[in-house]
Amino acid sequence: MDSSNLLIFIICAFALGVVLILTKNSIPPKLRRGYAIAALVMVVIAFFLLVYSFYNMGR
Repeated sequence: MDSSNLLIFIICAFALGVVLILTKNSIPPKLRRGYAIAALVMVVIAFFLLVYSFYNMGR
């Protein structure tokens, strides 16, 4: 797995989560749930990939 692509995805996923938290009042109510679910999925995947990369670093 290319670590630069992984790093870019992790940074983007966490940045999206932070942006959605900071701008939650300006997002239209109908889109809030979809954006929150998408950001949550991306952050969970990024966290899993981060842990997976640390686990495989020792091998």
